[in-house]
Amino acid sequence: MSSLEDPTVSVIIPTYNRAYLVGRAIQSVLEQTYQDFELIVVDDGSCDNTEDVVRSFHDRRIKYIRHMRNKGAAAARNTGIKAAKGKYIAFQDSDDEWVPEKLEKQIRMFENAPSKVGVVYTGLWRLRGNKRIYIPSTKITTKDGDIHGELLKGNFVSIHALVKNECFGKAGLFDERLPRLQDWELFIRISKYYYFKYIDEPLVISHCMPDSISVSQGALVKALQIILEKHHEEFKRDRRLLASHQYWIGNLLCQDSKVNQGRQYLLKAVRAHPLNAKYLLALIISLFGGDAYSKAVRLKSRIRQVKGSYKKICGFSQ
Repeated sequence: MSSLEDPTVSVIIPTYNRAYLVGRAIQSVLEQTYQDFELIVVDDGSCDNTEDVVRSFHDRRIKYIRHMRNKGAAAARNTGIKAAKGKYIAFQDSDDEWVPEKLEKQIRMFENAPSKVGVVYTGLWRLRGNKRIYIPSTKITTKDGDIHGELLKGNFVSIHALVKNECFGKAGLFDERLPRLQDWELFIRISKYYYFKYIDEPLVISHCMPDSISVSQGALVKALQIILEKHHEEFKRDRRLLASHQYWIGNLLCQDSKVNQGRQYLLKAVRAHPLNAKYLLALIISLFGGDAYSKAVRLKSRIRQVKGSYKKICGFSQ
């Protein structure tokens, strides 16, 4: 086992006003079957008793760093990366839990993988109320090896991935401009240089909290706009892929009553992929204003619910 000055893994937990949750996240790291790690908790300017909770764990491997003001999760993770001493970096969120064997299985995967592999990620259960969703979806076709093309379609790699420290020297740190989707944008960059390995087991339990930034639609739109602009040269190589992202942004903006902005993205989507009837229909509906657009979205949602209920009644739920 390595010393405290030379750990194999550096675990980074960014946290902000999560004193009531961060202890659970820390405990799930300390209970790992693989114990050669340091644990860096970056307090992003909390005004609750987060520091007291962290210091209540009497473990020499825990390092507490505090930002004097709130800078965001990306900045907190970057602070952790800069302080990390490990060959590998593991990210944990303050409201999530790890299964005890998580790190051990990821390290074992790295030990048996080619040097080209830079990231090992796992499946997870995402809990939202009484609903449980397994990620990544079975619809993802390429989960191992060169997944750059697949990642451009959308993110399916959990932030709880284990990443070689050298990847950040090659691809850079988290983009601190992004209010959401920082992990997706980072993995797009890393996947240009490294392969990924996937462990098809739910080794993480992710809790979606009501106050999480991940539920903010405004933050989502802003992040998508930045990512689309930053990687535009890659997205535009596939006109259908570019159109799907433009439609996604336009649809979200129209639902948020920002119809004029949304219509511009819907128009771009139609120009990029003019044969897609969904994009054209959305553009036409946007001409009637935000209320009409929202009503159309609600109607579409109700139709889907009815279809889903009908399939279950008829025994076609599979």
